[in-house]
Amino acid sequence: MSRNRFSGKTALVTGAGSGLGRAVALALATEGANVVVAGRTPGPLAETVALVEAAGGTALAHPADVRSAEDMRALVRTAVERFGSLDVAVNNAGVFRGGAPVADLPADDWRTLLDVNVTGVLYALQAQVARMRGQESGGAIVNIASNIGPHRTQPGVTAYGAAKAAVSALTRGAALDHIADGVRINAVSPGASATSMSLRPGETEAEREIRMKAESPLGRVSATAEVAAAVLYLASDDAASVVGADLVIDGGAAA
Repeated sequence: MSRNRFSGKTALVTGAGSGLGRAVALALATEGANVVVAGRTPGPLAETVALVEAAGGTALAHPADVRSAEDMRALVRTAVERFGSLDVAVNNAGVFRGGAPVADLPADDWRTLLDVNVTGVLYALQAQVARMRGQESGGAIVNIASNIGPHRTQPGVTAYGAAKAAVSALTRGAALDHIADGVRINAVSPGASATSMSLRPGETEAEREIRMKAESPLGRVSATAEVAAAVLYLASDDAASVVGADLVIDGGAAA
C-alpha cells in the first residue's frame, strides 16, 4: 500500500545524481514530495529528474557543490522560490578515499574527505536550518554518515571513518542546538549498499555478492531502497520524537 507522508512538502537531496541519493530522491517523490536534487554534475541530476518524472513525481535539478557555503544557500533559495518551503533535507553528498594506512595517507585525500564529508554537511545544515527555523512547521534533516567510523573500524579507511564519525557527532550536536527551533536532525549510517562505492577496485557486482556472503552477517549488501526507507522514516512525522539518532543500516556488520 502506497503512503503519502510527504504530500505537499518540499525536500532537497544532495549527492542525488546516483546511488543512494538518487534512491532517496525517488522515494521522497513517490511519497508526494516536490524534490530538489543537487550535485556537482548536471547530467546525472537530469537523469534523476527524468526518473522521478517518469514515476509521476516532481523534481528540479540544481547543480551545487557542498564545499561552497554560498552554493548551499543558493540551493535552499531555489527550493523555496520554486516550491514555497523547505520541509525535508537529506545531506547525502560524500566521497570515499581509502586503501592507505594513516602514516601513508595523502594530504590531499585527507583534505578532500574533510571538505566534502564534514564541512560540506556543516554548510548544508547552516543553510537549511536558517530557513527551517523561520517556518511555523519547522523541518527535518537527515545526514548520511556511515557504519565505518562512528560504529566500527577497519584497516585502510581510518580517514574516511574519522570524517564520518565527525558527521555523526555534528548531527547529535546540531540536533540538540536546533530542536527548540522546530528542526529535527538525525543521521543514517549505512554499511555496504548496492552502489559503486561498495565495490573494491576492479571488483564486479557478482564478486561483491560472493564476498558479502562471507563478510556480512546478513550475507549481502543493503539495497538502496532499504537505506532510503530508513531515511524517509527519520524525515517523516512517524519519527516526530526522534532527535539526534544515528540509525545503522548495515546487515549487522557493526552489531
